[in-house]
Amino acid sequence: MADEIKSLEGLEAVAGGVSAAAVAIKAPREPERDALGRSYATGKRKDAVARVWIKPGSGKVVVNGKPMNEYFARPVLQMILKQPFTISGTEGQFDVMATVAGGGLSGQAGAVKHGVSKALQLYDPSLRGALKAAGFLTRDSRVVERKKYGKRKARRSFQFSKR
Repeated sequence: MADEIKSLEGLEAVAGGVSAAAVAIKAPREPERDALGRSYATGKRKDAVARVWIKPGSGKVVVNGKPMNEYFARPVLQMILKQPFTISGTEGQFDVMATVAGGGLSGQAGAVKHGVSKALQLYDPSLRGALKAAGFLTRDSRVVERKKYGKRKARRSFQFSKR
């Protein structure tokens, strides 16, 4: 059988009709935008889930109907939200509208950052390399460990008393 396959056409015949050209060429990613020119993605971090829409604009960020600096009052959380734009070099070019539910403020900021990163790479696939290298497209899977029975917390035991 090995001596029968001497060219791509022979391989195609053995493979069952799949052309070598279809296997070799990988289609470039296409931008995903809705009728309003927006890209949508969900981001997750801890227990927080964020739905994020981005569209070209002046850089306005609205989270749950409030401006970013009002919803995320701490400068560290605002910096976390701006990281995807800084890495991709698109600061002030996109308006962001996000709805967040669950978790605390830190987890929500991480969820919005994850959603913005995913939406940016859907809007412009050429940004994917920079965002992926920075680790912004990976969902941070660390969550709080559940409490076990017979324990005070997840792993902490009750205080031992000899008497």
